[in-house]
Amino acid sequence: MPKKVLLQLDCDPQPSTFDAIVAVDAGADVLLRHGGVTVENVVSLVHGGMFTRGGVDLASTAIFVGGSDVAAAEAVAAKVRATFFGPVRLGVLIDPSGANTTAAAAVVAVGRHVLLAGGTEAPCRAVVLGATGPVGQRVVRLLAGKGARVAVVSRSYGRAEAVIRHLVSTRGFHAGMLQAVEHHGRGSTESAFARELAAADVIVSAGAAGAALLDAAGRQVAVKARVLIDLNAVPPAGIEGVAAGDKARAVGPAVVYGPLGVGGTKMKIHKAAIGRIFSATDAFLDAEDLLAIGEGLEAGR
Repeated sequence: MPKKVLLQLDCDPQPSTFDAIVAVDAGADVLLRHGGVTVENVVSLVHGGMFTRGGVDLASTAIFVGGSDVAAAEAVAAKVRATFFGPVRLGVLIDPSGANTTAAAAVVAVGRHVLLAGGTEAPCRAVVLGATGPVGQRVVRLLAGKGARVAVVSRSYGRAEAVIRHLVSTRGFHAGMLQAVEHHGRGSTESAFARELAAADVIVSAGAAGAALLDAAGRQVAVKARVLIDLNAVPPAGIEGVAAGDKARAVGPAVVYGPLGVGGTKMKIHKAAIGRIFSATDAFLDAEDLLAIGEGLEAGR
């Protein structure tokens, strides 16, 4: 059996050490780490992986696409996919800035406590703070994909609307299930934001590091919320009163999760995904695929 070789294709000048360590822990025998990867230079790197092994041995080579610029990484991933032909392809995992695995882990956590697609019941209502950032956009996408009605909250109404237009055009979501909401800072006095908070079953804060997005007054407005998740690991907390290590900590009728409380699930999804791309050359794992992996791990707990 040939060694498992992972091509780490990172759009940043220096490939992520975090991603490299997770890959080794997940079973990669050899890491070929490339920084500064672009749409213009990625094809030759992919060809090197495609044409050195054949038959069943091809499954022992796989690709991880990462980097801090999510749009650039997704463009590189699309170019990688277009480079394959016929059966000559490699398993691929896309997780720039950990956005896909983090979003998938957050939605898995939500699913432990709330029925997202309720059949004849009214759909779950979710508020995503920092919804126009890399992680926030994917949390919105995954929640909407499960049937939730999602408030896309941003400091810029235009940016929130742009996220919705993109999801409607690329994912086929019904525009009525997504609501753009402008919110400036921690206060909760804006009427549209306050209405969404009051109706929310789920609140996820996915803002930039150190950005405080929901204060104690806002939490008091969220009288129906059953799950609150803060994905910000840098103080101050994105949701006031949520500690980094919280994991389903009960606060009144709700449970709260901090970034470390979600992080364990994220790491399990990441490692399982590395294993998946070494077992199937047609695997091309994006956010939805990672959520499915997370849900499978959850079911087997």
